Amino acid sequence: MITNMKMRQFLSALCFFLVANTMVVAQGGTNQFSVDFETFTLENGLKVILHEDKSDPVVAVALTAHVGSAREKEGRTGFAHLFEHLLFLESENLGKGGLDKLSARIGGSGANGSTSRDRTNYFQTVPKDALEKMIWAEADKLGYFINTVTEPVLAKEKQVVKNEKRQGVDNRPYGHTFYVIDKNLYPENHPYNWQVIGSLDDLQNATLQDVKDFYNKWYTPNNVTLTIAGDFNKDQAKEWVHKYFDEIPRGEKIEEQEKQLVSLDNTKKVYHEDNFAKLPELTLAWPSVYSYHPDSFALEILTSYLADGKNAPLYKKIVEEAKLSGNVSMFNYTSELSGQLLLQVRAYDGKDLDSVQSVIEEGLAEFDKNGIPQKDLKRIKAGLETNFYNSISSVLGKGFQLAQYDIFANDPNFINKEIEKLLAVSSEDVMRVFRKYIKDQHYVATSFVPKDQLDLALENSEKAEVVEEKIVEGAEDDFDAKQAVDYPKTASSFDRTIEPPYSAKPELEIPEIWKTTMPSGLKVMGITNTEVPLVQFSLEIKSGQLLESMEKAGVANLLANLMNRGTAKKTPAELEEAIELLGARIYVSSSEEKISITGNTLAKNYAETMKLVDEMLLQPRWDESEFELIKQQTLSRIKQQEGDPNNIASNEFRKLVYGENSILSMNEMGTTESVENITLNDLKAYYSENLSPLNATYLVVGDLDLEKAKNSLKAISASWPPKTVDFPEIPEFEAPEKSQIYFYDVPGAKQSVLTFGAPALSASDKDFYAAEVMNYRLGGGSFASRLTQELREGKGYTYGIRSRFEDRSYIGPFLISSGVRSNITYEATELIRDILTDYADTFTQDDLEVTKSYMTKSNTRKFETLGAKLNMLKEISDYDYNDDYVAEQQQQVEEMTVMDIQELAKKYIDPKKMYFLIVGDAETQLEKLKDLGYGDPVLLNEDE
Repeated sequence: MITNMKMRQFLSALCFFLVANTMVVAQGGTNQFSVDFETFTLENGLKVILHEDKSDPVVAVALTAHVGSAREKEGRTGFAHLFEHLLFLESENLGKGGLDKLSARIGGSGANGSTSRDRTNYFQTVPKDALEKMIWAEADKLGYFINTVTEPVLAKEKQVVKNEKRQGVDNRPYGHTFYVIDKNLYPENHPYNWQVIGSLDDLQNATLQDVKDFYNKWYTPNNVTLTIAGDFNKDQAKEWVHKYFDEIPRGEKIEEQEKQLVSLDNTKKVYHEDNFAKLPELTLAWPSVYSYHPDSFALEILTSYLADGKNAPLYKKIVEEAKLSGNVSMFNYTSELSGQLLLQVRAYDGKDLDSVQSVIEEGLAEFDKNGIPQKDLKRIKAGLETNFYNSISSVLGKGFQLAQYDIFANDPNFINKEIEKLLAVSSEDVMRVFRKYIKDQHYVATSFVPKDQLDLALENSEKAEVVEEKIVEGAEDDFDAKQAVDYPKTASSFDRTIEPPYSAKPELEIPEIWKTTMPSGLKVMGITNTEVPLVQFSLEIKSGQLLESMEKAGVANLLANLMNRGTAKKTPAELEEAIELLGARIYVSSSEEKISITGNTLAKNYAETMKLVDEMLLQPRWDESEFELIKQQTLSRIKQQEGDPNNIASNEFRKLVYGENSILSMNEMGTTESVENITLNDLKAYYSENLSPLNATYLVVGDLDLEKAKNSLKAISASWPPKTVDFPEIPEFEAPEKSQIYFYDVPGAKQSVLTFGAPALSASDKDFYAAEVMNYRLGGGSFASRLTQELREGKGYTYGIRSRFEDRSYIGPFLISSGVRSNITYEATELIRDILTDYADTFTQDDLEVTKSYMTKSNTRKFETLGAKLNMLKEISDYDYNDDYVAEQQQQVEEMTVMDIQELAKKYIDPKKMYFLIVGDAETQLEKLKDLGYGDPVLLNEDE
């Protein structure tokens, strides 16, 4: 997984930070918050950070190596990220696939990792009784790994990484933007000139010796930080760390890299015709500063003020006045050595990017003249306290950021200084950094335009150099990932092949739920949790897409968006400001079955936040100009989806599963035709007829009790008249009589997006959870699943594949989704079909034991965060589950047999009665699919 260490806002990074004896200074007051952590260093140089958090019976372990793409060499790019993949595959004492097998057995969150320009990390959250197992495993990866990397292993993982690049870069709209920017912003010899993912050629040319040399230099204890956060005994953890890590030898001394800020001698304008883009996009990039630079804090506030929300100068100019785009994005992307300021506008269909740039220049000139008002400076800072407390609900996040501060700020306690520095930023600081880094400064401008629309690019732009992969049959090397290879074992003072035992088994503790019903019929469910002074809530109103007509498809989505845009008492800008000054977030959204008002706020501001919810729900603004703006933004999003293979697959599969006569077959945003035909009166009618407290449930978790929840809802309940709403009868969707292949042509696609499945069962069906259990070893268990093991680990066909049963109150589908490299579309489809065919008969007792172990032990992670608790309430509300349904499901799993799994598989997974949808390049892939035995494929967009 690739990550960018950008500070989108200060607190998006701070969202996981924690510190010893931290003082959080909030707007209007000071709150003390203290969390203890301890650090120590082994003789071999390994830095260890421990934080105890007894709130949940889980523990997170993260191993962070101070190496990313910036430590690579030109011609050998992508090594750090390739290495992230390799480190999961095998180690001497865990064996092949040992870490993934271990994760499944112990009920872990799934071993995962990420790579940035400057670091690579490996992480997982597990039940607390498995901590010694995780320390043993992480030590094995660090000190007993490299001998297991063989030629077949390297060949296979090259294919996986190349598929990740195709999926994340080559086969998506605007995927090459950062490549183009970085090539033009950074000199050739700068380590940020290339991408973290690397180039396909460099990946292919990587040799086994290259890999070993990289490991021996960078994966040494003196270049690694181990963090452990959660419910554990500190003294016991230290003992285990010493036992498993002490004898791993120190590596050579790692020299610290010098900061490498960049400057431009002239402005560069480049363009790229994007095969997948349907809308023109302009990105401006200015050289900026490295992480924790003294100017970085003011730059964060500057970018937020200029672009975020109704009060932002650039939003007003570009979106509201010039009507050139529906959104503006700006952020300060900082890394260890340097950084860049990015301003991005995806314009409406057919809009000239020169006009966009002209309006940007006008907006920046006005800002230079007017500056930033104090109330906006206060507004931007106001979210600090809420975001901080949001950050500490996850022990994994705490572990991440302790390592981040230790490595890049050389001090885990830097958070004290960082908060103070952010809150100390003045309006003069903001103007100073604007004039230093943006005003009259050179920049890189990229114009990404749809094919054959070069006239939309900035004038005097030069063609960007973008390497496009050609689809060639049989281009990839063959390998045998299952080939047994002998390798020398690394000596150890004790037998590391013996897996450590579990410690005391954690008990499943289900949070207590309180309930009531308001006089209006509004139902209330909540959980009190005082771990952090926050409240999260969701007012869920049964309605959504289900109550639309085909002619007015998208009306619920438009209504939800309009409810975010002001109230009868407040303009859109005034409402946004009122929410942000409370350090809160409130958002109205629509889905197939409901309209939801979700929020997050400080407990002390909960009552005031709910007054705003009252206004948004019961006093809509019905602003004609905002309505027209929302329609234009929605039409632009619909147009944008037309070029994205993943969105195409989702929209087309919905039509196949539900049939074109069902409203559920429609995009939730509607179609271009239906949205254009919707009027403001249509929204008023939908609102008046369909939103009723009789069909609503208020879900809330956090630092409050039942009485506080009831008091916050009294005004809403008294003013919201109950009404009866007629809901349409949803048909019993059925699987097709026989399987058929459907193909949607995206010429030049570098991957084929596969979506296979059929209607199965509803989430309230007695078989639903049992079916999810059955699916774990098929495709629901990530690396523990057969689909992943066969298609990714065995063949290198894909970066990822999964299967799932979608939870709906009506009959939802079973589906399989993946992106595979184009030239093996037939082979991947055939292999998936064969796995489905054989699954029931080949499911074993060992499969059952792994499934049971994961499904039961993972329940200890089910209630860790406020969001997890809120999700539990949603499932109880949506599907009429019992309050202790998690315990009931655990008992159900423990009683299941191999025969139960086999019967469920035969009942709900039948590859002879499925829709096989493929979105890809028809010219090279369509003809071969006839040989699968499902007749001639149906080309869905033949007339285009």
